[in-house]
Amino acid sequence: MSQPLFAALQALLGDAYAQPGSEASQYLTDKQGSYTGEVVAVVRPADTEQVAAAVRLCREHGAPIVVQGGNTGLMGAATPDASGRSVLLRLDRLNRVREVDTDNDTLTVEAGCILQNIQDVARQAGRLFPLSLGAEGSCTIGGNLGTNAGGTAVLRYGNTRELTLGLEVVTAEGQIWHGLRGLRKDNTGYDLRDLYIGSEGTLGIITAATLKLFPLPKAQATALLAFDSLAQAVSFLSHARGGFGASLTAFELLGADCLALLREQFPEGPQPFAKADLPWFALLELSDNHSEEHARQAFEEVLGEAFEGGLLADALIAESLAQSEALWLLRENMSDAQRRAGRNMKHDISVPISRIVEFVAHTDALLQEHFPGVRNFTFGHLGDGNLHYNVAHPVDSTVDAHMANYAALSALVHDSAHAHGGSISAEHGIGQRKLAMLPRYKSEVELDLMRRIKQALDPLNLLNPGKVLSTAEPDPVGARLAREDDVSGPKDISDVPASSRASLAPTPFNSTKGADA
Repeated sequence: MSQPLFAALQALLGDAYAQPGSEASQYLTDKQGSYTGEVVAVVRPADTEQVAAAVRLCREHGAPIVVQGGNTGLMGAATPDASGRSVLLRLDRLNRVREVDTDNDTLTVEAGCILQNIQDVARQAGRLFPLSLGAEGSCTIGGNLGTNAGGTAVLRYGNTRELTLGLEVVTAEGQIWHGLRGLRKDNTGYDLRDLYIGSEGTLGIITAATLKLFPLPKAQATALLAFDSLAQAVSFLSHARGGFGASLTAFELLGADCLALLREQFPEGPQPFAKADLPWFALLELSDNHSEEHARQAFEEVLGEAFEGGLLADALIAESLAQSEALWLLRENMSDAQRRAGRNMKHDISVPISRIVEFVAHTDALLQEHFPGVRNFTFGHLGDGNLHYNVAHPVDSTVDAHMANYAALSALVHDSAHAHGGSISAEHGIGQRKLAMLPRYKSEVELDLMRRIKQALDPLNLLNPGKVLSTAEPDPVGARLAREDDVSGPKDISDVPASSRASLAPTPFNSTKGADA
């Protein structure tokens, strides 16, 4: 432990808010138990000025800084490495609501505010803050900003970046950028806000944000739709966009295997379409600013046209708030259902909606060719092209045997997503889990531009080193490998036959809208 630095941090923050890692070990392992680190200290500053002062101390002593909010991330971005050189800076005490401005429809909050609390504050003011995701009861807005979180309402409202007007940021030098502007138009130079959002704490420390608010919907309508094919679901989505317009809020895809898993793991839960032999389902939500009657009429009209046009096999429309909540439980319980069934390989990918049908068919077939019997649990935000393409072990095999193929199988999935014009990370970020993968999918021009930005804003490489971007001189002691990665067996896509690798080569291609319908 660096005793001079630790003593200086305790003098700044007080003994209760600057602890050795041995006394705050609950913060040193990520949510999934995949990464564990060691630190000089875990510090919990009370405000932005204390954050800046702590950064200046760390800079003076050459100590890397890892920022942590609710510790709900999935890529290990908020977990320090095992070198013991870092300081873990938690922002949970920065949890104040600074301003609610209903005339400007903005809400200014500190980075440690829990997402669900922000939603509640907005609702109490008669407004909506639409960011919604599974961890909203424990994740913080600072973490949401750091990863540019998505969630279930991106289709209508956009990612966290689109919901943010201004930021307050502590720089790598310990200075404070006061950028909390509630402006929707401000073209006075480079957009620093967008640079920091999604940077996972590698360029600066976000301490507060000014967020957009929206009118509370006067009515909502929910339905679980059934489709004969994934192509039909994609065609219906296009039809729904035209019919519902901006009222279309969510369109969440669930494969038949997902519903079967939910019935298995949550037998007491809702059981819609339990006897239906249909392969794909989607949870649709409509938010209407007119009335319940208007929402119902829109539903009946758009769904009726879809049935007549062969775009829909069946539909279950919620008749009450309780039924709507029961249908949403299907989507919200997917992560827990998978956890109960045993570890699987998770892939947070995005593909242009017009290529999703081709991607799923092509990748499913490749997996069966090279890893026979694996089971696909494909679900997610079809409305914005983000799929959680998760792969479980064959029924006649074990979890451990399946996870031994982690590197080769995931490379196959990611290569396929990239070849179909997609991304290997839609909303979870890069962190340390996907750090080594990035050079495979980004051009050297992109990586060089990223390195130059990192060098300009953090020349000493003290802000979350070893995350998002590999540096020329990486830390010699990295975080412990994820359990999923620390396995024997095939370690590279080279273990997949050359004929299949050629079909996955990252190449540009031209597509026309609706070509896969």
